[in-house]
Formats: sequence, C-alpha cells, structure tokens
Amino acid sequence: MSAGYRSMGGVAHAPGRLARTLILGLVGGIFAVPILAMIEFTLRRGLVGGYDFHRWTDLIQGGLTGEYRPVLVALGNSVGLAVGTVLIILVLLVPTMLLVHIRFPRMRRLLEIVCILPISIPAIVLVVGLAPVFSVVARVFGSGVWSLAFAYGITVLPFAYRAIQSNLDGVDVRTLSEAARTLGAGWGSVLLRVLVPNLRRGILAGAFIAVAVVLGEFTIASLLNRVNLQTALVVVGKNDPYTAVILSLVALFVAFLLLIMIGRLGSERRPAAPTSPVAPTTTATPIAPTAPTGDRP
Repeated sequence: MSAGYRSMGGVAHAPGRLARTLILGLVGGIFAVPILAMIEFTLRRGLVGGYDFHRWTDLIQGGLTGEYRPVLVALGNSVGLAVGTVLIILVLLVPTMLLVHIRFPRMRRLLEIVCILPISIPAIVLVVGLAPVFSVVARVFGSGVWSLAFAYGITVLPFAYRAIQSNLDGVDVRTLSEAARTLGAGWGSVLLRVLVPNLRRGILAGAFIAVAVVLGEFTIASLLNRVNLQTALVVVGKNDPYTAVILSLVALFVAFLLLIMIGRLGSERRPAAPTSPVAPTTTATPIAPTAPTGDRP
C-alpha cells in the first residue's frame, strides 16, 4: 500500500495529503501555463519591448464602443441564450425527472440514456441534424439568435442531468410527495413548495453549468451563422488579437467563478453533533449469596 493513500482494512479510500498536493499541483500547473501565457501576451509592448498595462487600461477607460461594440451586443446575446437555456432545464428537465422518479421508476434508465447521449455526439454532427429543424423554425418564427437556446438545451442536457440526479438520489421524493398529497396539497404545491426546495443545490449547480457552457460555446453558433460572445471574439481577434485575448480572459474568469460557486453549493455543511458530558461510571460490587438460616439436621 502506498504511503500517499489512507487505508482502512487494506483498502485505499482517499489520497493522503502528499498525494493530494501533487495531484492539485500538477493539474493547477497544466491550467496555469496557458493562462499565464495569455496574460503575458496582453502585457507585451510590441517591438518596443517590455511590459505594461496600457491595453487593459485603454479597454477599461474606452469601454466596448466603436469597433468593439459588436462584442457588447454578442455578450447580450450570450446572456439571453444562457437565461433561455436555464429556463428550458427548469421547465422541461426537472419536472420530467421528478415524474419519472415518482410515477415511472422503470423508465429511469431510458431517461438517463437519452439525457447522456448528446455528450457523445460531436457538435458538427449535431448541427447537421438540427439544420433542417432550424430552417423550419426560421420560416415560422424567424431566425433570431434566440433559436440557439434549443440547441444549447440539448448540449447542456448531460451536465444538468447529472447535477440534478446526484441531488435527487439523496432525497426521498416519493415519500415527500405522498406526505404532501395526504395533507391535501395539489401537485403544483408539491412541486414548487416541497420537492424543488429539497433539490435546490442540484438545480443551481445545473443552472451554473449551463451558463458556463453557453458562454463558451462556439461551434454551433458559428456553423448556424449566429452571433454570440465566442464568434464575436474571433472577429475582433482578426483585427486586434490583444483585445480578444483580454476579453477571453475575462470570460474565463467569470466561468471560473461559476465553477467555484458550484463547488460551494456541492459541499454539505453539517453542524457538529453536540457533545454531552460523560457521566461517571460506577462499578457494582457483586453481592455474595447468603447461606440458608434453617437448623441443620
């Protein structure tokens, strides 16, 4: 048994402090190298040599105006798509999972396969399949950027499903729903006032993951000729690569904050059990049996 792992009964359960430090250091280094390279690139002074912050200060003082205004419009599109994708998850995925879990438990495996399937399909194949559907939607409802929310809803389905399902496995929703129905609550009250509050952590985690995926998506929007944050950064990068990298760093920082919030939501804080004073133990002295007092024959 390696010294870096804690063991119990000859079975390794969790890495020790040294192993955790090495793993986190290796993974952190892999992520830190490209990020530091991006920061170093934005601080270069070109042919003059040296480093300064004038590109950052110029972007902050000037704002996203002029040639950078399309980035602001694209950011608004991405935020709207993120909100629409989250609504799709809340309106369609959560009630469906609860219905299957309560009424049709035999269909849980089928629902899991359907929800996890999009992660195995490449984005370009997904676009080829969605192109005829989007042509019909464009003729009936228009070809606005809002239509990407349906494609993004399919893209984030595996991540949102796993986040909600992990929380759903720890809640006895059938007992809660039966108890609420016994007390006279309707199905609307059961869903909104009983089940959803118990699944708040999983729903929020799925929503934050959906926002992070939508803000970083490029392939589907590019192939369907829609404008979002990533496609706008590509256009800006052709004229001013420094500004494009700065905006990419900001978007990456926002996604990193969302992941931190997911981690905070996923960590359960259990109050420590109150310690009661130990009562002094007394040892009972065994009593010897007494001999009978009758007369001897």
